[in-house]
Amino acid sequence: MQVRIFRFCPWCGGPLGEPVGERQDCGRCGEPSYLNPKPTASAILLDADGRVLLGRRGIEPHRGLWDTPGGFTRPGESLEECVRRELREEAGVEIEVGRLVLTVPDFYGDTGEATVNAFYECRLLSGDPQPDDDVAELRWFERDALPPADELAFEGVRAALGAWRQSS
Repeated sequence: MQVRIFRFCPWCGGPLGEPVGERQDCGRCGEPSYLNPKPTASAILLDADGRVLLGRRGIEPHRGLWDTPGGFTRPGESLEECVRRELREEAGVEIEVGRLVLTVPDFYGDTGEATVNAFYECRLLSGDPQPDDDVAELRWFERDALPPADELAFEGVRAALGAWRQSS
């Protein structure tokens, strides 16, 4: 997939030149812009029975497909803080963030927006998961009865769930 390039400088609004590697320079002010991936954090959330919580996406990209709950980090937020916040927002639950299962580069749909995604094994501390925000449905899945790969929203989710199943 082609990485989505910027058209205008975020500093002065001038036109950006063609990328050289992952860098674009502004023709007006000379400031460089970098095509760095955006960080995300997601939970492979387990209940007391070892089932995994997945959410059906209620928005594009990949509306209707299953995804691990999580999202983009905010400025000044750690990956662990991000995954806790996202689970509060998307499911209304409190979690314990456990081991890092996998980090994987990916793209956010067909936009070419590059991401780097951290997947943590997490435990449910409190709350009854209810879909909110951009989630259409939440469902618990048995470890050996996860949705097939073509029903999972992102390549990174497929890789993370595969790595988790192999390591646990």
